[in-house]
Amino acid sequence: MLTGKNIYLKPLTAGDADAMLELQIHNRAFFEAFSMLRDSSFYTKETQLENIKKYEEEREQDLGCHFGIFKNEDDLLVGTINLFHLLRGSLQSAFIGYFLDKKHNGKGYTTEAAKLMVSYAFEVLKLHRIEAGVMPHNIGSIRVLEKAGFHKEGLAKKNVKINGKWEDHQVLAIINPKD
Repeated sequence: MLTGKNIYLKPLTAGDADAMLELQIHNRAFFEAFSMLRDSSFYTKETQLENIKKYEEEREQDLGCHFGIFKNEDDLLVGTINLFHLLRGSLQSAFIGYFLDKKHNGKGYTTEAAKLMVSYAFEVLKLHRIEAGVMPHNIGSIRVLEKAGFHKEGLAKKNVKINGKWEDHQVLAIINPKD
């Protein structure tokens, strides 16, 4: 578990499946505006349990890590943050991604979570670089990353297919200061 001032991060377990399902259902339109469309089977407890099992396997195989973002005051699951496409060898890198419940935006939770994840990635996983891609109009997400120490590197044109359309992404990255 990684603990901050207002939130903590912990790997999701089967016991979090109901909370994950509720988070996904209540934020479906909000999340899908920045991600892919998901069919109705995604919005079932069974799929959430399958995803949590997949996250555990990825962590065990050192391919990625997926955490829930929980509020310290009431242990409420308010989002997720993950490192994916974790590469070892000469790269020692990963991509970061996150989602936060729309009603909790603007409270600093995602920035705090990103800072905790960066510390974990550099200090525990010993990564050299973390990269993020954000649609240019998602100013809030870009600000989160900048506050967490990421710098802009450029624009990847038509980089990710979201809801049937190839979208540009602002590329941001952070390098381990110890490297």
